Amino acid sequence: MEIDIARPEDVLARAARVQACSEAASFEAMLAYRDAELARIDADPSPMRRMVERSMIAVTIGEAMGLSEAQVTSRLAVADRVVERAPACWLAFRSGQIDAARVREISTGLDRLEREESWARLDASVLRYATTHTTAELRAWIKRFVTRVEPDLALERAEKARDERYVQVTHLDDGMSWLSAYLPSHQAAAVMKRLDRAARTPLGEDDRRTLPQRTADLFVSWLTHGETTDAPTVTGDVAVTIEADVLTGLVDGHAESSDGEWSVPASWILEEIDADDTFWHRIITDPISGDTLAHDYAGRFAPEVLAKAIRFRDGVCRAPGCRVPAERCDLDHREPWPTGATNGSNMWALCRRHHSLKGHGVLQWILPTGRTVENSPREHVPRPGPGSTLEHDLARLAMAVLRKNS
Repeated sequence: MEIDIARPEDVLARAARVQACSEAASFEAMLAYRDAELARIDADPSPMRRMVERSMIAVTIGEAMGLSEAQVTSRLAVADRVVERAPACWLAFRSGQIDAARVREISTGLDRLEREESWARLDASVLRYATTHTTAELRAWIKRFVTRVEPDLALERAEKARDERYVQVTHLDDGMSWLSAYLPSHQAAAVMKRLDRAARTPLGEDDRRTLPQRTADLFVSWLTHGETTDAPTVTGDVAVTIEADVLTGLVDGHAESSDGEWSVPASWILEEIDADDTFWHRIITDPISGDTLAHDYAGRFAPEVLAKAIRFRDGVCRAPGCRVPAERCDLDHREPWPTGATNGSNMWALCRRHHSLKGHGVLQWILPTGRTVENSPREHVPRPGPGSTLEHDLARLAMAVLRKNS
């Protein structure tokens, strides 16, 4: 009699689902205990005793489960929010389709959305993405979702947050300090792009500093001297995507970073650009296939314009959960050349490590849920509006590159 031995990947996937179910069970146990205690306490005639006993619920749960009071309070808030506003996601959590980390990201998105119809839209659409992508990718997707389904409220929050920008110093031990700045995301991204590019410029064999050390030294030099004293002047190109109707000013909207990590009101980008200092790439993508620049090239290596377009499109390495910036990645043929064409639909950004793993045939595009990741460019969240046409979808065009000079 033959014994059916499951593949190791299947065993791991089952273990992940069992763990997710266990996490859901612990959340439900906390909810059940809290609700039972609240019902008991509410029957007490003494207001003072009711207040004291309510405050002890989280403490008691924490003692039983080895958690702090703050951890218990946070988990109860996450559970309440998802149960009330995203019941389909809660059922998926209970069945092990998504884990607690993904549930927390979904809860964060629900907390930022203010309209019931927006909660319903997230509940209806997020599971397909959450079950096939990593937690980091889900976090970026939810950020985009929030800004697209409630653009008016997102613009209002962004303007209030920009009014609170600041710089501060926190002095620590051993003669060191933190210098932190709360800035609009596109400005912070431009600063880091310029710093990183300058720090990576070779300065000779005598320079023994690490990359972080050189980055820190350049930062101090620029702020104290107003110039680059130990590296050539460089620029930092920040790629953002802007919808066509937003770009033309027909509607308000956001500019999204190519890696999906941040977005800012498009007006912030447009009010800062300089005609002599900015260049634009109009990149039209097929709404069905996601193909970018549908031109085939006979050679193996993508021309500069196609290479830049693909890196702007992908933002980061396309391996699940990898956040290496696309500008430091290889451009890999998903179907190897020469069988596969050198074009936007067949090429994507892979960091050197994942490119090597793919080349050796050991990279598996499988997540712990057991679902296979779709090998496609970064998904976009459609904005709500009247019936979409092919022309409107194709007009979702603009890769705006804000070039920040010294």
